Amino acid sequence: MKYVVTTLLMLFGSLAWAAPESLKADSLVILFGNKTRLVIHSNDKEGIRQLSNYDINKIIRDMGLKLDSAKAGETFIVIDENRVQRYLQDTVLVVTRRDGEVQVTIKESEGRPSNRSDNDNDSDWSSRNHSRRRKKDNWDIGAEGGGIGLNSLIEKSPTAGYPGESYRLRPLGSRYISLALSQAPTLARSQHVSFKLFYGLEVSWNNYMFDNDVIAQKGPNGVVFAEAGRELKKSKLTVCSVNLPVVPRLSFYNSSGRKLGHLGFGGYAGYRVDSYTKVKELDSKKDRQHSNFYLNDFRYGLIAHIGIARTNFFIKYDLNPLFVADKGPNVRSLSFGIGL
Repeated sequence: MKYVVTTLLMLFGSLAWAAPESLKADSLVILFGNKTRLVIHSNDKEGIRQLSNYDINKIIRDMGLKLDSAKAGETFIVIDENRVQRYLQDTVLVVTRRDGEVQVTIKESEGRPSNRSDNDNDSDWSSRNHSRRRKKDNWDIGAEGGGIGLNSLIEKSPTAGYPGESYRLRPLGSRYISLALSQAPTLARSQHVSFKLFYGLEVSWNNYMFDNDVIAQKGPNGVVFAEAGRELKKSKLTVCSVNLPVVPRLSFYNSSGRKLGHLGFGGYAGYRVDSYTKVKELDSKKDRQHSNFYLNDFRYGLIAHIGIARTNFFIKYDLNPLFVADKGPNVRSLSFGIGL
């Protein structure tokens, strides 16, 4: 540069601006030949020692064009607190994506002293991280609203002609499977908690595998759990439904933004689109019969979502009976398991 670089005044707002005049000031003067000097003014020696944290070359490069075009004489360049962060040495921008949200944080080099208080950290999070997060606006194909699990039948009251032994289920054979097209946008968020609304379209299969050698049949007056008269490899009743789940959910995060878990309670409504029995003989021959088996076409109930880190669990309970009144046992379906 042709002219003298006279002063980088107020290099950092915390080091050289708005200090009481009663404090004794210090200056660092660096001479480059006879015509160029660099003068750094601070309120004390500690402020000058802290200059080792900053990249002076970057500051000069950024200000070079302005200095070249400035008139001869003293030129004052003020770098306020909002811009000083970019000149820290070894500053790294860390971009992470978690649960559909993008977070940008500034990672300082190891060993650099930090003078920020907890309140400063909260302010930084609010202005730097929170403002850069975006809502999860893409549809996801998965099973957050369901997944893979097991079914059980809860008897609400005894029904004449339907003893519990006649439709007792195999605990590990009565499986639940669901797939969902879902969204979970963030409605509100603080540093450690976010409020989301999970909703979507779900297809589920409830498989009720009988423990005894019985076959579910549609009789003239109701469903019949008829004795097969032979040993079966398995016999089950499957109900396929399309459901609309809606679950308000709270997600929890640690101070670094990592998700710790979530908790949600909501409900769903659905419609039965198919139902059938499947009988498998000992020689592996299969027979499938489709019917409504006096099942209720509409279903509705409650859902609970529980998340631990990246693992999701669910519990679903039907509030209405599985079968039409007086056409089958008075039972409710309970499903639980883990999300895919």
